[in-house]
Amino acid sequence: MDSDTRSFLRAEVADATLSAFLATSVDDRPHVAPVWYTYEERDGEAVFSMLTGGRKLANVRENPRVALSIERADENSVEWRVAVLGTARVAEDESEVRAAREAVFEKYYGPDYTDEETEEGGALVEVTAGSVDVEGY
Repeated sequence: MDSDTRSFLRAEVADATLSAFLATSVDDRPHVAPVWYTYEERDGEAVFSMLTGGRKLANVRENPRVALSIERADENSVEWRVAVLGTARVAEDESEVRAAREAVFEKYYGPDYTDEETEEGGALVEVTAGSVDVEGY
């Protein structure tokens, strides 16, 4: 990932309270669903973390190759979009899940959120980007 892409992800994507769309596929049957995410860099790699369950989780467990799409748009136009192709990992460690849960909900609900505002459950899925494509409009 080049430095311009890395800078864009830090400046525009990391703190944006936008939904991402996670695309999975098993047996040539694609599945796309919205998720809330956090972004960080680990050892120079872009990592998107999300809590999920159901079909998304089952598909990731069977086929970890995924795509993630995020865009900023208003009612009249799209400002930018990011397309990520990557490999997903399901984290089983409870402390990792708890930390990710707190980070996701703080990002989307704000620093004063309470556990009563959120639902329990969901497994932690981390997507490490293999490629990132950014396009501005």
